[in-house]
Amino acid sequence: MISTSDFRNGARLKLAGAPFSIIEFQHVKPGKGGAFCRTRLKNLKTGQVLDRTFRSGEKFDEPDLNECDMQFLYSSGDSYTFMDTSTYEQFTYEKSQLGDRTDLLKEETIVQILIYEGTPISVALPIFMELKVVETDPGVRGDTASGGTKPAVVETGATIKVPLYLEIGEIIKVDTRTRAYVERVR
Repeated sequence: MISTSDFRNGARLKLAGAPFSIIEFQHVKPGKGGAFCRTRLKNLKTGQVLDRTFRSGEKFDEPDLNECDMQFLYSSGDSYTFMDTSTYEQFTYEKSQLGDRTDLLKEETIVQILIYEGTPISVALPIFMELKVVETDPGVRGDTASGGTKPAVVETGATIKVPLYLEIGEIIKVDTRTRAYVERVR
C-alpha cells in the first residue's frame, strides 16, 4: 500500500485498475478544511496524463510492475524475441505490446522492458544508438551550405532526417527519444 504521505515524483500506484506514475505532486494544507494532495499522474499503459486531487491519508495499492533488462535477439514479422539477461529465458512479444519505437531496435541491444501483470507495457531503449545508413538520396555538391536535411533509411528500417552530406554506408548516432540525428560516427 502507498499513502499520500509517501508520494514522490516517479512513485507508482494503482488507480481504477490501471498503473500510474506520479509526474508531480503538491501537498496543500489550507487554513480551513482538511489537507489534500494535488497530483499529475501518467497512465503507464496508455500514456494519458491527468490531474487528480486526493485527501490526505488516502491509501492506494501498488501495481504489479517488474522492470527487466532484456537483450533483443531478432524479429519475425510483428513478433519480437528478447532474452532476459539474468535468467537467459526467451520471451516473444507483439509489436502492438512494445510501442512505436520498435523500428529502432537493433539485434543484441540491451533494453529495459516494463512488465505489468505479465504483459509488457513499455520498452526503454538506450538514449543513443549507432545505426548504419542503408538507403538515402545522393548529396549534391553545394547543398551543404543551406543546412537542409533529407530522409535516410537505417539498418533497422527506420527513417531518420539527416544532413544532406551523409551517404550510404555511414554510421550515425540517433537520439531514440526524439528520433533525431545527433552526429556522424567515425
